[in-house]
This record gives sequence, structure tokens and C-alpha cells, in this order.
Amino acid sequence: MTQPRSSRPPLIELRNVTKVYGKGAAAVRALDGIDLSIAKGEFVAIMGASGSGKSTAMNIIGFLDMPTSGEYGFIGTPASRLIRDQRTLIRRHFLGFVFQGFNLLPRTTALENVELPLIYRGTPQRERRSLGLQALERVGLRGREHHTASELSGGEQQRVAIARAIVTSPALLLADEPTGNLDSRKSREIMDLVSSLNREQGITVIMVTHESDIAAFAHRVVRFVDGKVASDLPQVEAA
Repeated sequence: MTQPRSSRPPLIELRNVTKVYGKGAAAVRALDGIDLSIAKGEFVAIMGASGSGKSTAMNIIGFLDMPTSGEYGFIGTPASRLIRDQRTLIRRHFLGFVFQGFNLLPRTTALENVELPLIYRGTPQRERRSLGLQALERVGLRGREHHTASELSGGEQQRVAIARAIVTSPALLLADEPTGNLDSRKSREIMDLVSSLNREQGITVIMVTHESDIAAFAHRVVRFVDGKVASDLPQVEAA
């Protein structure tokens, strides 16, 4: 299927990517020849039913998994040429992740959770604290920085996870159902924040969602069906 063209340079390119889990009769083809190009600065929503391949594609884009065949290129570099340590460095320095399950340390404060990516980068303590507080303020949690994750509501934990993802000002933000545990008002606030990061800081955003009103914030919506890209269309008007 022909994809929307952009004059901006590609950040991500998947060419005939497949992903097969298992062998023989038990083999499951999660991705079946995916072609997908995403330009720097785009905001793309990926939609599809459970088992459609959207999360598998997200994992490959985030260097959490590798294709069985085909090629994935990030900023022009084929993933197949990178060793494990190099892929780890790309995740650390270029990517931010927001998972539906939060993945926070339960006995660690909100600020300490947000600071974790900066610790891995070797950022000095004073700078870590300043950046962490700024990120928490952007997601509406200033004043809650000393509460542990286990003391926060589900919605607050998700906002901590988003603050942790944006604290390093990543080139690419990967979000898996980022508003899945928030009410409609907070969902709008979070999506306004994500949109502003994309619009004002140029962070490329790829978001998996099953909610059409959340996908409406994106520039493009890519729909997966049975491991294939069924449609890839620009939004008439982003939210």
C-alpha cells in the first residue's frame, strides 16, 4: 500500500519485515512482510485488533526484538549490523518508552523512577534532580515526587512512566496505550502533552492505541490486520 510521503528525512524504515515465533506446526507469523517508513518529527498511531502485529512492530522499532527476516533501519543504520551493546546504547540515548503496565519500581519514589534513564546515562545528581522535577511538573505531578509508586494511583503511575520516558528528551517516543489507565480528562491532558513534545521539541512519536479519539491526535494512522499493514493514511485534521 502506498504510504503518505514526507519531505522530512526518514527516522525509521521497515522493509519486508517478518517476525515468526516458534517452529514447524507451532510457528506463528506475527509480522508478514511489513513495509513502513516514518519521518523524523512525525506522530504516528498504530491500531489493530489483538494479535494483529502492532505490538510486535513496536518492539522491533524499539530494539526490544529483532526481525526474523527483512530489514529495519534507524536513522539510516540497519539494525542487523548492530551488536547487542549498540542496540542498548540506541535505546538509552535516542528512545523513550511508555508501557501500558507502567514498569515502575514500587518502593522507589516518583522522582527516583523518573531519574533512572539519567542514571544509566551518567548524568550528575543535581542535574538529574532538576530534569526529573521538570518532567514530573509537565505531567502534573509536581508535589508528588517523594511518593513511592505503590502510594500513587494507577493514573499517577502512568504519568510517572510518561515523565520517565520524556526526561531525556528522546528523538523517538514509543507509547503503548499511554492513556489506558486514565480518565477522559487526564487522557486529554496527557495527549496534549505528547502532542506538544512532538510539535515543539520535534520528538517523533509512535503510539499503539485501540482508541480512535486518542489516535486522532496523530498525523497518521497505520492499521494492522493479521501481521500486515492494512492501511496507512494521514489524518484529515490532528486534534
